[in-house]
Amino acid sequence: MKSHSSTLLAEVRSFRQNHPDVRYVDLIALDIPGHFYGKRYPVEMLEKVAAGGPLKLPQNAVLLGAQGGLFKIGDYCFNDGDPDANRRLVPGTLKPVSWESQPMGQMLITSDGTEAPIEFEPREVLAKVLERLQHKGIHPVVAFELEFYLFDKKLDNGLPQFARDPLSDDADDQPNLHIERLSRFSEVLDDMAQTAKAQGIDITVITAEIGPGQFEINFGHCDDGLRAADWAALFCRSTRGVALKHGYRASFMAKPYLQFPGSGMHVHVSLYDAAGNNLLAAHQQQALRHAVAGCLELLPHCMPIFSPNHNAFRRLGGAVNAATRASWGFEDRDACVRIPESDPRNLRIEHRLASADANPYLVLAAILVGLEHGLEAKREPIAPLNEDRSSGTDFPVEMLDAVRAMQQQPLLRDKLGAEFVDVYCENKRQDHLAFQQEIHAREYRWFL
Repeated sequence: MKSHSSTLLAEVRSFRQNHPDVRYVDLIALDIPGHFYGKRYPVEMLEKVAAGGPLKLPQNAVLLGAQGGLFKIGDYCFNDGDPDANRRLVPGTLKPVSWESQPMGQMLITSDGTEAPIEFEPREVLAKVLERLQHKGIHPVVAFELEFYLFDKKLDNGLPQFARDPLSDDADDQPNLHIERLSRFSEVLDDMAQTAKAQGIDITVITAEIGPGQFEINFGHCDDGLRAADWAALFCRSTRGVALKHGYRASFMAKPYLQFPGSGMHVHVSLYDAAGNNLLAAHQQQALRHAVAGCLELLPHCMPIFSPNHNAFRRLGGAVNAATRASWGFEDRDACVRIPESDPRNLRIEHRLASADANPYLVLAAILVGLEHGLEAKREPIAPLNEDRSSGTDFPVEMLDAVRAMQQQPLLRDKLGAEFVDVYCENKRQDHLAFQQEIHAREYRWFL
């Protein structure tokens, strides 16, 4: 512990030396809906925390709904006295923030690795899954891909407006994959890329996607699953901040336009043993088939994670690469689980179902549990789409059905933690019911 504190203290002191104008640092963590919460610390107080001083935040901050409200979930929130819970600093994540009006810093915090981790904290859920896999000799390598839209900074009566083309000042309202869009929006995209790199995020390819103002950023393959999910979470935060600085609004909303493609979170995962052998390539790729079967078997029970809100379910079944059934295929973007062409060393799955606004820690945890289950159950998957275009199994396409399917799945309760599953499902159920409490103008047009 002393060595750990000395490392953190050295990190904080080095940061202060390199950024003497920074007075405050945001200590942040991701809650269940995928929003950051935390506290803003004077940088000199951060040194005390790094040296081993206490760092406590309300335990129930993790339970906040999509709009920041608290729901009664078991005894949490209203019958537990709203207790504090210990957090710790995540080493290597203290970085400068360039999108605020004044120089600042930010650093991730977590309850995993403390004396009493919060069982339903997303990062802790993933940490437990990774620890279990490590004990089994399974070492994931992970790469996220995130799609997002750029909108005009100003909304029109609450509705998004197309991003303005900086060269012509016209609305970028034409869906295309043209490379010229990268040039036209290069100033904001370059700033997003450089800012992400300053956060320690290994970003690689930038693509102009099909939707108007839609882009995709790929991250490098990482042999630390927690760090890979950290990158995805931090990228969303920095990208939104940089967009506002340039007069845009960046959104990872799953389906902002009904007539255009939604935004997804694609996750590439390969599995290796301690000697560096690709486990999925074993026995002439039979292990790959088993892993796929496990993913597909659990996928219908993980839908509240992959589609975490009402809008995310709208993305399913879209015109472009958004499946409505659990399916797989080789080099097939219509499949939920795609097997990209690669050599045996880099053989991997690409899980394509999650929406861009899903919680990256939980998405990765659910995928890994599916792979783990498949390798152990050793079942054959259904036919790939390459052999049968109608192949696939149904999954829930409405939140309340999805929540019931998740909460009643014994293997998920065991592998992700029963307490987490119950808390998460009730959070999603309450969020969905709260969303339904507002009467839309369309209801008056139809039924008044």
